[in-house]
Amino acid sequence: MKEAAFYDKLENKTIRCHLCPQNCLVAPNDYGHCKARKNIDGTLICETYSLVSAMHTDPIEKKPLYHFYPGSEIFSIGSIGCNFRCNFCQNCEISQTSVAEFRFTRKYTPEEIVFIAAKNPNNIGIAYTYNEPNIWYEFIMDVAPLVHEKKLKNVMVSNGYINKEPLQNLLNYIDAFNIDLKAFDNYFYKKNTTATLEPVKQTLIQIRKANRHLEITNLVIPTLNDNPKIFEEMIKWIAGELGETTVFHLSRYFPRYQLNIEATPSNILSNLFQIATKHLKYVYLGNINLADGNDTICPNCHSKVILREGYRIETIGMTLDGKCSTCGNEIAINS
Repeated sequence: MKEAAFYDKLENKTIRCHLCPQNCLVAPNDYGHCKARKNIDGTLICETYSLVSAMHTDPIEKKPLYHFYPGSEIFSIGSIGCNFRCNFCQNCEISQTSVAEFRFTRKYTPEEIVFIAAKNPNNIGIAYTYNEPNIWYEFIMDVAPLVHEKKLKNVMVSNGYINKEPLQNLLNYIDAFNIDLKAFDNYFYKKNTTATLEPVKQTLIQIRKANRHLEITNLVIPTLNDNPKIFEEMIKWIAGELGETTVFHLSRYFPRYQLNIEATPSNILSNLFQIATKHLKYVYLGNINLADGNDTICPNCHSKVILREGYRIETIGMTLDGKCSTCGNEIAINS
């Protein structure tokens, strides 16, 4: 445990947390919305500090990050809790729980985590993922500088629900983000996630302005966020505010947690894929095996430059300096 950052002490030992836009008012002995930050006698404590629920070495594409050191491996770690209450949560066992409810964590110091990561010569860094990493803020802020000291990279896979000041601090250390933009409809966010849309949009803008590597994932849930008109509004906003080279992942939903809607039909994903590719240069399909949507295509001459079959990656049409070997067009790849 560690005292949390970004909170105010109020009367009667009540506190106000300012880490994320939930801005929780937390009474003594109670938790914030995330179930990870607890008011203990008027002090806000990050109960999940140093607690790890999962660690694996993954392909970077699994995050998913397709344009950040493609074909590499990254050491991935997660804890427990989330500042969302998504009724379709894909990692509900660790995200929708608390320290008291979940007994399968192990304690690691920041130094131990970095030591484990650095042992693998093929590993490019650490990804903070699996549950919502923003609420693990204090631990990440202690780990991430040590990662850079080892000349490794920091990656965050997040819902993007964080206030401006703590995000600005993270931007000093996080090299790449995948942000889950769950819909472009505030009603969807309120009903299905207990959050709101606008702060996520502001997070995306802040990351882009900081010139950090950014990719976006949208989990497509039939009848809830698959309206083609609203979807195209989202894609146009991304192209206009974040740039047409922003990497965008369409992901297939499967029934999980409290939601029993059937899995996303392939024709819906194909239709949205066609809409997205009208406005964005790099669009991919995830959680489904279709003919289109896995390979990286040169947006200028339409040659294939990176082939993907599952997590097997083959660069076939890109020069060492990141250009299409057919036409010389620069491909938006960080490596």
